[in-house]
Amino acid sequence: MIRLSTLSLLGALAAAPVFAEAEAYKLDPSHSQIVFSYNHLGYSTGFGMFSGFEGTIAFDQADPAKSSVEVSFPVETMLTGWQARFDHFMSPDFFGASDDKTVTFKSTAIEVTGEKTAKITGDLTLNGVTKPVVLDATLNQVMEHPMEKKPWAGFSGTTTLLRSDYNLGMFAPYVSDEVQVQISIEAVKAE
Repeated sequence: MIRLSTLSLLGALAAAPVFAEAEAYKLDPSHSQIVFSYNHLGYSTGFGMFSGFEGTIAFDQADPAKSSVEVSFPVETMLTGWQARFDHFMSPDFFGASDDKTVTFKSTAIEVTGEKTAKITGDLTLNGVTKPVVLDATLNQVMEHPMEKKPWAGFSGTTTLLRSDYNLGMFAPYVSDEVQVQISIEAVKAE
């Protein structure tokens, strides 16, 4: 009788639907970049980059809308290619006016828009100001990394920010208020 009950229970469990859960991935800081660009007085396009940052992704491949992402890094890790420009960005004209020197993004919702695309809404904190932002995101690839032999994922995304939303609007509109942001990240499944 006990054996029959145990077999019935095992059969019921085997027949129950399997619910996949989000799996933890850690950003690969050596292959994750955020590049931003802005118009400089109509003469040129200025560029900057953040790289080497860390973050986590809870990735549900079966139901991407249940995924989430969280990233944080110090604004002083910005790369501009010219020390005088970096110094100006860290001055009271821009980031030096705030005591909060950490940039954070934490997703609040994901809307799947295609087989490999989604809109990721989240809270961006920049220069001590938190505002909602929507990223147009693409899943580039998920598979075993050919060299690392571990599960790996690659994502890209874009958005446009207004500097003035984050108290960084000095010289606008001559230097564009709009900043184009491109994101490219790789992440390894956490052990």
